[in-house]
Amino acid sequence: MATTASTRRQFLSLLGLSAVAVSCGTTATGANSGKGQTKTLRYQGWAGQVTLPELAEDLGYLEDVKLKWVGNTISGPQDIQSAATGQIDFGGAFNGAVVKLASRHAPIKAVIGYYGVDRRQYNGFYVLKDSPIRSARDLIGKEVGMNTLGAHSEAMLDIYLQRHGLSQADIKKVEPLVVPPVNTEQTLRQKKIDVGVLGDILRDKALETGGIRPLFSDYQLLGAFTAGTYVMTERFLEQSPDTARTFVTGVARAIEWARATPREEVIDRQIEIVKKRGRNEDTDPLKHWKAFGVAETAGRITDKELQLWIDWLGERGDITKSQIKARDLYTNEFNAYRRKDTSSAAPSASSTHSGS
Repeated sequence: MATTASTRRQFLSLLGLSAVAVSCGTTATGANSGKGQTKTLRYQGWAGQVTLPELAEDLGYLEDVKLKWVGNTISGPQDIQSAATGQIDFGGAFNGAVVKLASRHAPIKAVIGYYGVDRRQYNGFYVLKDSPIRSARDLIGKEVGMNTLGAHSEAMLDIYLQRHGLSQADIKKVEPLVVPPVNTEQTLRQKKIDVGVLGDILRDKALETGGIRPLFSDYQLLGAFTAGTYVMTERFLEQSPDTARTFVTGVARAIEWARATPREEVIDRQIEIVKKRGRNEDTDPLKHWKAFGVAETAGRITDKELQLWIDWLGERGDITKSQIKARDLYTNEFNAYRRKDTSSAAPSASSTHSGS
């Protein structure tokens, strides 16, 4: 576990390094030939999960564009750094990380939202049932376990503390710690941390076991919102605009397909995708999938989704608010989704191939 104050914002220094690498790294992009447009997109996946681009490809929505899996990641900030430096062709992260990376002059654009928070898809901050922690002020001097620092969960914690009147000096006394999600429940029950962030199947299993209670959730804090976006480099968008349009529109169609399709069918589709790619992954967690949580139709991006984090980072002193404008960070130009795009049934899982 990370236990020092310096680790609290470790991702910020990593993002700073990416600015140095961007100028030479972007030449590694799949679109660097300058002859035609690439039809293969390199990307990082998540073990045991199906990403929206993978779902889009399996549904046939990416048409002649193919995905090339180059490995897995466990960090959104790392994923978008890899995209910015040309190691992969698209990456996704929490919007605060996107803002931070853009503030370092990385030549990236957010092109579509891919995950969010709603009444079904949320992360909760949990304490033991007999914990004395009942309010934000009770967190002073306490430790909060989360999957990574400087990303979604730390942002939610900071906003919660700010909204309940804690000063910046007091907020700094609340210590976020890195705890792998699969270990969070056990670490909380063993009282090695005071609060644990739990979501999806890990949250549901912990609640079923009992003995814990929620302090707050990101949904209670901010309501439904799109929390993360996929980014591509400006160079890629300039050199392969048709490929970018096919990719973004395909992902948009997958978002709306998942929204309109019975949950059991979406789950079955994802399980089949994982089985076909043959990476010896556990599919049980997918049975608890509820939603992708994207708030806007087809994942279209709005100013407010990024402005929230510009304000948050500005209040933390991580960026100067005046140096960056939300509208400059994203484009919906490549999202050609129309509601009729998913009106016809997608091909069955048995008749398609993931190819990822």
